[in-house]
Parts: sequence; C-alpha cells; structure tokens
Amino acid sequence: MQSAFSSLDWFVFGLYFLILALSSFVLGKTKISSSREFFLSPKAVPMYAVALSVLATSQSAATFLGVPELSYNGNFTFIGFYFSALLAVIFIAYVLIPKYYEMRALTVYELLESRYGKSAKQQAGVMFLIGRILASGARLYIGALAISMILFSDILFLHVAISIVILMLGALSYTYFGGVRSVILSDVIQSFVYISAGVGVAIYLYLSLENIEIFKTLSEAGKLKFLDTSLDGNFNIVALLSGWLLLNIAAFGLDQDMTQRVLTCKSKDEAAKALIISILLTIPVVLLFLTIGAFLYLFYMQSSVTQSFDGENITIFMYYILNEMPDGLRGLVTVGAIAAALSSANSVLGAMASVGIEDLYRPWKLVRGEVDEEHFIKASRVAVLIFALLLSLMAMISYFWQRYSDLSLISFALGVMSFAYTGLLGVYFSAIFTSRGNRTTVLFALIGGFLTVLALQPYIFGVTIGFASMMVIGTLVSFLIMQLGVSRE
Repeated sequence: MQSAFSSLDWFVFGLYFLILALSSFVLGKTKISSSREFFLSPKAVPMYAVALSVLATSQSAATFLGVPELSYNGNFTFIGFYFSALLAVIFIAYVLIPKYYEMRALTVYELLESRYGKSAKQQAGVMFLIGRILASGARLYIGALAISMILFSDILFLHVAISIVILMLGALSYTYFGGVRSVILSDVIQSFVYISAGVGVAIYLYLSLENIEIFKTLSEAGKLKFLDTSLDGNFNIVALLSGWLLLNIAAFGLDQDMTQRVLTCKSKDEAAKALIISILLTIPVVLLFLTIGAFLYLFYMQSSVTQSFDGENITIFMYYILNEMPDGLRGLVTVGAIAAALSSANSVLGAMASVGIEDLYRPWKLVRGEVDEEHFIKASRVAVLIFALLLSLMAMISYFWQRYSDLSLISFALGVMSFAYTGLLGVYFSAIFTSRGNRTTVLFALIGGFLTVLALQPYIFGVTIGFASMMVIGTLVSFLIMQLGVSRE
C-alpha cells in the first residue's frame, strides 16, 4: 500500500532528520576522558536542560498517542497522576538526592552498596536491566508501530522492523558518541518538537470545531472533571496518594533512566530544583494532550468511529492522524511521535549502559587486575550497542508476542517496570528508614516484590485488583521481607 505522505509531509520529515543529523554531529564531538564523564557529562549540565530532559524522558510515543485517549473516553482526572508525581519528586529532592550527591553516586544503586554491600547494588542493577529491556523494548515497538502506520500505511513485520531500526539509529546517534550530555541536550530538541506538534494539532482541531460551544458541551458530557473523589476510579485521590505515589517515587528516584540526568547537575540543590521544575513543566504538556483528546471527542461526536487498523486496536489520536490530518501537519505529528520515542529510547540506552558497566562490569574487571580508563570508555560504547540490539530484538519479539499470545503485551510491558519497582521500593525504604536488612534479604525482597505483583495479575489466579493496590501490596511485602534480616554492620 502506498504511503499517505504528501511532498510537504516528506519535506517536514526530511528537515527533522537533517536537524537530527547535524545536532548529533555537533553534540557528539564532546571530549570524553573517562566512563564517569560518558555517563555523567564532563561538566555540569544546566539545570533547565536537565529539567527538559527529565520531561522528555518521562514521555514516550505511547504517551504522545495514548494520553488523548484518556480524555476522549473519560475526562481530565489523569492529570492527578502528575500532581502525585510532584509530591514524589519533592520527597526525592529532599531525601534521596542529597544521599546520592553526598556519595558522588554514578548510579542510584550505589546507595544500596553503602548500606548492604556490593551484591545488593548488583542485584538491584540486574532487576533494573531486566525490567527495562522488557518495558523499553515494548515502548520502542509501540513507537515503531505508529511510524509504520503513517509512513508505510501498514503494519507488516518488515515495515515495523524498519521503523524500529530508524528509531534506534536516531537514539544511537546521540548516545554512542556524546554520552549522557549529548542525550540531555538532544532531549531539549526532542521536547520542543513534540510539544510543537501537540500545539499545532490542538490549534487545528480548535479551528475545526465550528458552531460548537466547546466548554458547555464538554461540561455537559462530564469531560471537564479534574479530581476523582470516588473509590473506584483509576486516578482517584486514594490511588494517587498511595500506589501512584509509590510508582512515581520509584520512577523518578530509583530508576537509573530518570535519575542519571539529575546526577549531572553541579549540586544537589540544582538537581532538586531541576526535578521539581521538570514536573511543573510536564503538567501543562499533559494538559495539552488531554485537551487534544477532548477536542477529538467533539470532532467525532456525531460520527461512528472504528478504532482499528489491520486488526490492530489504535488510539483515537492515531485514528485521527491516519484519516483526518492535513498535509504538512501529518508530517509534523509524525516527527513529534518519533521525537517522543527517541527521547525515551536514547536515555534508556545510557542508563542501562551505566548500570551494566559501573555496577556490574567494572567491579568484575578490576578484580582481575588494573585496567586503564580508556578501556572502560570503549566498554561503555560497546554496552550502548549491546543494549540497543537487545531493545530492538525485544521490540521485534513484541510484534509476534502481541499477536500470538492470549496476554495483552502492550498493557503488560508498559507496566512491567512496576514488577521491579515494588521490590526496589521495599529495599530502599528499609535502607533509608530502618536499620534492618542485609545482603541476603535484599535478593529475597526484590524477588518477593516481583512475584507479589505477578500473583496479583488477573491472568494468574483470576484476582482483579487496581494497579495502585498492587504497588502498595508489592512494596509492603518487599519491605517486610527486608525487616526479617538483621543488619550485619
């Protein structure tokens, strides 16, 4: 099937990749003299650049395309998730970040090493890597699926695979040469691109809604609800202050993918400010995409919409892009989706490589004799390539897994980090707030949190329980396991 792209769309697409190539060339010329500089930047990164990078990293193609679906089918209560995130980063800013800076941590799991020994750091690092390969591989697949629909007008495996390669090459162009500094500065570009795409769509949709009383119609349909005071909604107050709060503490404070860029600031105070500012900037961006969903509800209010493409369920925003988007704007939205996918892909490559090299490979190598720093710089770049390959393979496996498994791969993989997060939360809370636990209980606590969340999945024992409750129960189980151990200090 021939691509729906017009000449103007291809011009926008080509211009974006030209900017991508030039910026990656310039940012990739950063002089790197140690693996620490590769993973934390040769010099401190400006606070606002870090804040924009965290904003970009927290978004993905799934977010870009999926957030409008929430307000199209429901209302604006999803915004509560980011107010929960604001509470989480305030906790992180005043409890975790000072500890990371005090020990000059290169990865967040070094905090566990200082408390429970080297094996605890390595076990937490392995848990992070397993979760990230699954979750980020699936996110890469979702982004590639969208790109294939737009560029090739189908979702054949070959075209999805080509889209995966396009996205991964774009991510590698920054991460491989310039390290985390290049990634952070490129995220500034990516965030500008996909926010611009969102603004463009919102304006176009608004102008398309002729003879419609927007606020009155949305209000009568119950679309303008921002706060859920019930006990059964996904984003009700109880859930926001419990399970979702725990998820955000883990995502922004215990996940190397997010915290790596925060550790590049020149001081703990700037790092704390960058993290808080990132959420304050994210809130209006999410409101923008929720607004797009509300406008799409008004646009399709009188229409019958079948949200499918070649048998694949798609979001309403994806449906709109494929069927209604005018020339030029379709190209801008395509590069917006690519930018969202790249901002999450390039950051995870650096984060996974940092854990793989600094927490696992370096200690193993140094036990066997002295090795110069040039070796670890090369090893860091090799690690980036290895994880790029693993993520690409996971994304391609996701294509078949989704089609031939009774499980919903997308919903499982997007939330798979929660399986690792509960264990990490239990271990960290024990390390920070108690004197209990040891290196033996760390391993059992990490596994215990994972297995608890797995057991609470509806496809295991038929238990139906809210995601927020899963996070609370999994974290509590992990924490209690830690309390069984006596500190050996």
